[in-house]
Amino acid sequence: MGSTTPAIRGGAIDGQGTRRRGAVVAALMLAMALAALDSTVVSTAVPQIVGDLGGFSVFSWLFSGYLLAVTVTLPVYGKLSDTFGRKPVLVTGAAVFLAGSLLCAGAWNMAALIAFRIVQGLGGGALQGTVQTLAADLYPLAQRPKIQSKLSTVWAVSAVAGPGLGGLLAAYADWRWIFLINLPIGAAALWLIVRHLHEPAREKPENGLHARVDWAGALAVFACGGVLLTALVQGGVAWPWLSALSLTLFGTGLALAAVVVVVERRAAQPIIPGWVWRRRTIAAVNLALGALGLLMVAPSVFLPTYAQSVLGLAPVAAGFVLSVWTLSWPVSAALSQHVYRRIGFRDTALLGIGLATLILCAFPLLPYPGSWWQPTLLMLLLGGTLGLFQLPLIVGVQSTVGWSERGTTTASVLFCRQTGQTLGASLFGAVANGVLAARLGGAGDLDSVTRALDAGTAPEATRHAIADAVHAVYLGAAAAAALAFVVLLTVAPRRFPVRDE
Repeated sequence: MGSTTPAIRGGAIDGQGTRRRGAVVAALMLAMALAALDSTVVSTAVPQIVGDLGGFSVFSWLFSGYLLAVTVTLPVYGKLSDTFGRKPVLVTGAAVFLAGSLLCAGAWNMAALIAFRIVQGLGGGALQGTVQTLAADLYPLAQRPKIQSKLSTVWAVSAVAGPGLGGLLAAYADWRWIFLINLPIGAAALWLIVRHLHEPAREKPENGLHARVDWAGALAVFACGGVLLTALVQGGVAWPWLSALSLTLFGTGLALAAVVVVVERRAAQPIIPGWVWRRRTIAAVNLALGALGLLMVAPSVFLPTYAQSVLGLAPVAAGFVLSVWTLSWPVSAALSQHVYRRIGFRDTALLGIGLATLILCAFPLLPYPGSWWQPTLLMLLLGGTLGLFQLPLIVGVQSTVGWSERGTTTASVLFCRQTGQTLGASLFGAVANGVLAARLGGAGDLDSVTRALDAGTAPEATRHAIADAVHAVYLGAAAAAALAFVVLLTVAPRRFPVRDE
């Protein structure tokens, strides 16, 4: 292996591979940009897509299908990266993602586009999980905040720029370019990974067993996650919560969960090993970041509606109110290392989520209708607290395991966060609609009410009802933050058992 080739060995770079490591980091940032953009770039182009392909009644599956595929594949890719290495998993996932993008660009109807979005998601799961794992592989503990803050910045910028980019491409080019633009970015990331990332040969297990893939477990996890997440995503939207279809999906999902437990207990090398939940540190971080995914739904989904319907802001200004937390989050994450080096990972995260709970509780206290700067200031502060919460937990939990367990650990954390977001969207949607029904005498839901406001046909009382609904959602988010605080305080060890590197 040449002296300028970076070989990953427990978080360090062999020889004089700093320059090559920079090329790998650039590839990781491009891959992260792809994953982040694809979660948001489609949203503003929906009218053009529906106008061209039809299928308005099922267009929500453009988002749901992608999200489901990403979420349920995370544990599988995590285990595969621990078994066969990060590079083959990342290269395969990127290739699948790009193939899905090309197929999306050529879709001939809505059903085909939804199917190809699911193909994209099958590759997107590899991008999200493996990029985060490689970031920990490339840097020792002292330097991991550097790469994590870069990835956080990429995610934040991409999340903010995605809707605007999608709107521009749909308006001035063609909606198909939303997917075609992935190809040069992904090709550049692939080339950098293939050219510059070289992992050392895997050591043979001492017991002489060959690496085996638990395909039965992978299929069971995929089926269980797909059924349960479908029930959560579409429940209360495509069908009533207590309908026969909804109950059937939940019942099937729970039965499949029992199958997963049985299959994984018997597997020699399970996709979801039992130690993921038996180790206090990993279990606590999984639950805490699941709560983070839950609370993030409140601002990201409901704040734009509040800004437009209650504050009377234009869509661009409403987007700015939301986007400010993506400015303070990466900055806070980058600075968090100075805090956790003094007081530890757990206590730093407790400080961040404790402050976040107070900020979320402050939102319902805003005056009606209020001014734009008030929620903007709260969002700026919230981003700062969550950066202080999330990054120490990710860096800390990755530092408690060795190379052969890091992919599985990272994937479990991301899986729990994604699942929390899915649960939050369903739960808080039900809360918001319930408050609106109570305030408006049982008429309408949040979507229909906001459309009436846009058309100028809703009375002032409706604005008050929307404000009350969003306030209730923020109180729910504060409860999720408080739950994360309690979990860290009672389950996580005060000092994470960091491994020597």
